[in-house]
Amino acid sequence: MTEFLQTALTFPTLLYSILLAFCAIYWLLASTGLVDIDALDGFLGGDGDSHHASDSAGLLARMGLGGVPIMILLTVLTFFGWMCTYFVHLMLLQHLPAPLRMLGGIATLVGALVPGVFITSLLLRPVRKLIVKLRPPVPPSLLGRVGTVISPEVDGKHGRAEFADGGAGLILQVRVAAPGRFVRGDRVVLLEHDATANTYLVISESQFNAH
Repeated sequence: MTEFLQTALTFPTLLYSILLAFCAIYWLLASTGLVDIDALDGFLGGDGDSHHASDSAGLLARMGLGGVPIMILLTVLTFFGWMCTYFVHLMLLQHLPAPLRMLGGIATLVGALVPGVFITSLLLRPVRKLIVKLRPPVPPSLLGRVGTVISPEVDGKHGRAEFADGGAGLILQVRVAAPGRFVRGDRVVLLEHDATANTYLVISESQFNAH
């Protein structure tokens, strides 16, 4: 037990141990309903305020993992990284002199990501459709609601808008058909829902009323 803790709490395994602890706490909170399973998707998965977020969503789609919550990906990737660094440290790094141990630790830390991404994709791709189906269904009443764009812009790849729900409000990932574009403060209407990407197609309030 002492050797396990010493290895788990020593560089480079320590960094993955911290991430793994974060994942464990997150899933504990998610199991109690205090956080949503896809709460981090807005930062990394495509509904953020920058093109970097949409680039991340595009990368996940190319990997065949579009629609899979970021936390599931992070948990699997972190677990593999932890296993890799733990055993490399246990069997090799701890026997090296300090300078080589540090260099080897950095190489192991970064190197674990390469096969980790591949294995994560390999493991989750077959169950992606099941994971997407387990997402809560979209209430039909949401479609047709009017909301306000809160991200700097909305286009075909990224954007967010807030909609009144009688409570604190709903912040949803929204998209607009090319070449359309909205900016912060524009009024939009929910038109369609894409269950795979968990996004909503919107049009302007004036265009909706014109129909």
